[in-house]
Amino acid sequence: MLTKGSNAWYNDLHTRSDESMIWNKKVECMNREDMRAIQSERLIQLVKNVYNHVPFYRKRMNEAGVKPSDIHSIDDLVKLPFTYKTDLRDNYPFNLFAVPMQDIVRVHASSGTTGKPTTVGYTKNDIENWREVVARCLSMSGIGKHDIMQISYGYGLFTGGLGVHYGAETVGCSVVPISGGNTRRQLQLMSDFGSTVLACTPSYALHLADALNENGYSLKNMKLKIGVFGAEPWTENMRVELEKKWGIRAHDIYGLSEVMGPGVANDCIYHSGLHVHEDHFFPEIVDPLTKEPLEDGNEGELVFTTLTKEGIPLIRYNTRDLSTLTHETCQCGRTSVRMKKITGRSDDMLIIRGVNLFPSQIEHVLLELGETSAHYMLYVDRENNLDTLELKVELDESQLTGTIRDLQNLSRKIEHALNSAIGLHVKVSLVEPKTIARSEGKAVRVVDNRKK
Repeated sequence: MLTKGSNAWYNDLHTRSDESMIWNKKVECMNREDMRAIQSERLIQLVKNVYNHVPFYRKRMNEAGVKPSDIHSIDDLVKLPFTYKTDLRDNYPFNLFAVPMQDIVRVHASSGTTGKPTTVGYTKNDIENWREVVARCLSMSGIGKHDIMQISYGYGLFTGGLGVHYGAETVGCSVVPISGGNTRRQLQLMSDFGSTVLACTPSYALHLADALNENGYSLKNMKLKIGVFGAEPWTENMRVELEKKWGIRAHDIYGLSEVMGPGVANDCIYHSGLHVHEDHFFPEIVDPLTKEPLEDGNEGELVFTTLTKEGIPLIRYNTRDLSTLTHETCQCGRTSVRMKKITGRSDDMLIIRGVNLFPSQIEHVLLELGETSAHYMLYVDRENNLDTLELKVELDESQLTGTIRDLQNLSRKIEHALNSAIGLHVKVSLVEPKTIARSEGKAVRVVDNRKK
């Protein structure tokens, strides 16, 4: 446990009041009755909107026997059907949008299992709300106008970079939009610019820390005091490791592209759960099997309803992330509901360097190429604090007569196809036919050594 005097950020933090780190006190410290009144009003309008403007939801609600007139308060949310990631893929690219494209000012996307991404659209108001919720997250992390924030999340279709960027500018940070990769340059600019905040995946933060000495830097060169880490699950042990290696305070920022992007929730300085901005994102916990709502303290699948989204509003979107909720007032003074830190999912999705990956994406690429057997194994490991992927795939019998150069070319071809499809580098190893174990039940396709 870090003690007073051991870190510059500790001394700086405790010269400030909790209240100075609350961006929007009126909302973040609102009493429960007033919050539920806002949520009820917004839910009623949301349901009317999607029923009238999104054929998918009108059909789903009709099938469930629910009309907008049946929704009178937030308590009626349980009457409404769930939305799943497959629904976004099935309605690719814009069929879930609730406004015409002329009102969409930005589109983000994430990869999907069939090669089609899931797309999300934002109106001008959506972008402003995104700024607001990220500003709340950064403020509760102790970040403000005196900070220089180095954003090492990817920029582009991925929501991480731009999502954090706008919120950082809103709280007055000097922003260094370096994006991901190029470790040596990351460290150089961190040192030269005097970055005080680092925003990236926790695994990349560890990799940067390990690369300090080999690139001629040390903590003496750095002014870093706060880390805002997300885009992949990470444990409290990882927080301890990051704070030890960097001498910083590490915060968890949560979000997902479908709901908004980063900024859905964040932990405050007391790290007793992540505060959900529930005036914009109403959370539920449901049983993974029955889908029935669970009371506070019970672990289940995290579900969100986007109360203010205009571009692509979602009702009861099941994230598959496993968490719990608590409505107790936090020590920091916020009354907003808190969710337990995410460390896993209820399905088989992998998160590699902040990118969502399903084994079926690998299978799709292999079958599309049609130059190998369909039998494969995916090995996930961690080297130098970075996730690695290795694909072992069986050769087809007809390829056993090929030359070594032919096999090398095939490996490169598969690697290139995978990189194009999922945005990750995968080491491909070709193995002889019938060398990968078969299963009489469900096929085991993934060995995740990070969990050992």
